[in-house]
Amino acid sequence: MSTQKRRNFKIEAFKHRVELDPKYAEKTWKVLEHAIQEIYNHNASGLSFEELYRNAYNMVLHKYGEKLYSGLVTTMTWHLKEISKIIEAAQGGLFLEELNRKWGEHNKALQMIRDILMYMDRTFVPSNHKTPVHELGLNLWRDNIIHSSKIQTRLLYTLLELVHRERTGEVINRGLMRNIIKMLMDLGASVYQEDFEKPFLEVSANFYSVESQQFIECCDCGEYLKKAERRLNEEMERVSHYLDAKSESKITNVVEREMIANHMQRLVHMENSGLVNMLIDDKYEDLARMYSLFRRVPDGLSTIRDVMTSHLRDTGKQLVTDPERLKDPVDFVQRLLDEKDKHDKIIHLAFNNDKTFQNALNSSFEYFINLNPRSPEFISLFVDDKLRKGLKGVSEEDVEVVLDKVMMLFRYLQEKDVFEKYYKQHLAKRLLSGKTVSDDAERSLIVKLKTECGYQFTSKLEGMFTDMKTSQDTMQGFYASQSPETSADSPTLAVQVLTTGSWPTQPTTTCNLPAEILGVCEKFRTYYLGTHTGRRLSWQTNMGTADLKATFGKGQKHELNVSTYQMCILMLFNSSDRLNYREIEQATEIPASDLKRCLQSLACVKGKNVLRKEPMSKDIGEDDVFFFNDKFSSKFYKVKIGTVVAQKESEPEKQETRQRVEEDRKPQIEAAIVRIMKSRRVLDHNNIVAEVTKQLQSRFLPNPVVIKKRIESLIEREFLERDKVDRKLYRYLA
Repeated sequence: MSTQKRRNFKIEAFKHRVELDPKYAEKTWKVLEHAIQEIYNHNASGLSFEELYRNAYNMVLHKYGEKLYSGLVTTMTWHLKEISKIIEAAQGGLFLEELNRKWGEHNKALQMIRDILMYMDRTFVPSNHKTPVHELGLNLWRDNIIHSSKIQTRLLYTLLELVHRERTGEVINRGLMRNIIKMLMDLGASVYQEDFEKPFLEVSANFYSVESQQFIECCDCGEYLKKAERRLNEEMERVSHYLDAKSESKITNVVEREMIANHMQRLVHMENSGLVNMLIDDKYEDLARMYSLFRRVPDGLSTIRDVMTSHLRDTGKQLVTDPERLKDPVDFVQRLLDEKDKHDKIIHLAFNNDKTFQNALNSSFEYFINLNPRSPEFISLFVDDKLRKGLKGVSEEDVEVVLDKVMMLFRYLQEKDVFEKYYKQHLAKRLLSGKTVSDDAERSLIVKLKTECGYQFTSKLEGMFTDMKTSQDTMQGFYASQSPETSADSPTLAVQVLTTGSWPTQPTTTCNLPAEILGVCEKFRTYYLGTHTGRRLSWQTNMGTADLKATFGKGQKHELNVSTYQMCILMLFNSSDRLNYREIEQATEIPASDLKRCLQSLACVKGKNVLRKEPMSKDIGEDDVFFFNDKFSSKFYKVKIGTVVAQKESEPEKQETRQRVEEDRKPQIEAAIVRIMKSRRVLDHNNIVAEVTKQLQSRFLPNPVVIKKRIESLIEREFLERDKVDRKLYRYLA
């Protein structure tokens, strides 16, 4: 197989040179120059674009690109200077129209010229770093028309004047404005910004500065905000119609700064119409407008929030410290709930459910509810009122709503253990008197408290319900064990056996029960202790009730529903018609404060006065004498005689409750200290106080002084010891 020799190809130049007419370039340029002039003179229909393209092509091909390009610049510049004179000559409103028309014509001409010089644009221009034809046309327009000394200032003034006229309510030619502004944008971002946008923003700032000053002097806050909102919307609409979209944020910033940011403090504090008045009068629309406008400026929302918080705290403080309001605990709590509902609604409808506003509302409520040390007691009394009678005939959903509101107030309490103390007392009274509206509502609230504070908080409350159920079974067993003959003559007894730890501790007060009652009580004691080993019973006569059948003058019979104490008093009148205060006190041994309240309700309450007293007065004195009231009459057969109760605790009772709370807190604080020290082994004093506070704040805020005392107590009992060197350091002793 033979190998072929490699061949080398060579391209040789033309043997003869192509001779060009020396005047070729000049002639060709003249043809093209004439064509460009015809295009500007609107006579392009007679031109052969194909021939012109070929001429331009040949000029570039024969290295006359520079001549073609510079000739184009010169010709276009001359034409644009002529156009400039025509535009300058236009009078008044025709100025912009002329400018717009000439701009349109220039763009058409530019398109045609670019088509003719397309080859130059694609080859000569890039290789020689020249400006492309279209861009060149725009630059020449900018330099010769827009930046001409006579047009530049006049154009800016005309545009700003039109904007001003539109702001003052006149209708302008928006289409023309749009075209002129688009022309500036087409000439480059810097042209639009320098020749229009910057001066436009400055003039706008001055306009709104003056206008806002006029508005704020003559309008109330609501009116001013409406005007500011309208102006803001107008500017956004103006941008959408004929300005660059990027200008929107800039012009809205100007309006926001001049109309809102510069007047924020004056607006929120405006007399008779500022933020506080809007809150008081529930002006949701105005508040929503204020929120939406203020959120646009720095520190706007914090300004509203601070004023709202300050107003809320002042209102709340007034509410919880006003002695008149404190007279009715139920009304006191209802006012708190109304205040909370009111502001919740404002935050929902006007403040877009803003979490920061919700937090401010919560912290304000927590602040002023805890200013009144009786808030836990009052909230418990409110619950007591609702669950006794306030929720009768109310649907389950509405009951849940009320309970949820109570829980909301409960969360604000720092001394939750004080609430628990009172709640337990009030629940005990409701259960024992059978006065609760609904067991389901009671249990529902306990479940909510359990969810909020844990099992420990409610275990005793649940124990109270268990006792009530067990007592029913015990009574059935007791009566089943009694023979029908013995039980027929004796009074009917209904006993509730209460576990000591679960129920509020009551001081056992000895009271002399009538002989008839003592007999049946002893039978029950014998039965109960016979069926349960290792238990003790003590009678809580201050918590019981009784039904008595009584016969008055003219044989009128009634059934009286009274407390155990009242029964003991009334039974004395079976053997005496007249008894003085000291005789009753001696015979019954009822504590003086309770005895006076019982006698007051039996003798001084109109329509319930089964006893008469001399002298007749509202208060009970130690020298008063009491008689059985033969003339008592009532249209009801059953007459309920309540005890005159102090709904709120008296001062000594309050002190006693507070003391019990303080005592109950001690073991909880000690337990927290031991828990912390067990895990940390060594800790300094300040950190122990901080940790204990953190652990216990869901129930109460422990006092640092008390924590210190509990630490001392634990050191004495050798749970902890002080460090030998650093006395502020404690060590855990296992």
